[in-house]
Amino acid sequence: MTNVINNHSRNDCTAHSARPRGCVPAPRARMRHDAGQALVELALVFPLFILLLLGAAEFGRLAYAAIEISNAARAGAAYGAQTNITASDFGNIELAATQDAPNVSGVTATATNFCTCSSGAATPDCTTALTPCPSPARIQEYVQVNTTATVDPLFHYPGLPSTFTLTGQAIMRVEQQ
Repeated sequence: MTNVINNHSRNDCTAHSARPRGCVPAPRARMRHDAGQALVELALVFPLFILLLLGAAEFGRLAYAAIEISNAARAGAAYGAQTNITASDFGNIELAATQDAPNVSGVTATATNFCTCSSGAATPDCTTALTPCPSPARIQEYVQVNTTATVDPLFHYPGLPSTFTLTGQAIMRVEQQ
């Protein structure tokens, strides 16, 4: 009886119905039970992975468009804040804003200006000097530009809107001369 047990090597796991202690099964015997499991797991996870990847790409695209819209408002305000003359040139302010976002279609811009007193007193009228600020306060003129654009996502997901409206706003003080 002793010779029969000793004739078997420690790594031979096929001769016994119950695997002896320290017995390492052959690679093929291990794979027999797990064959195809990884493929099934991949088939189940792959659609979710693709959906996550497309969602991240869409989010990045919308974030890029939002940055472009905000930068366009800033460019328009920067143009208008150069002098008192450019602060009233609403057509060119809006043109500067819309031309700063060439990668986003349908950008619209609206420019306005307003004045305040440096002391915080009553708000004067920017078009006339009929309402001056009490001395020693000065009139401070500001340019405000609002930009908007409607962006269509490449993929439509249930529960999300079919279009996104992005807005930007910039306010800059006009240079005093």
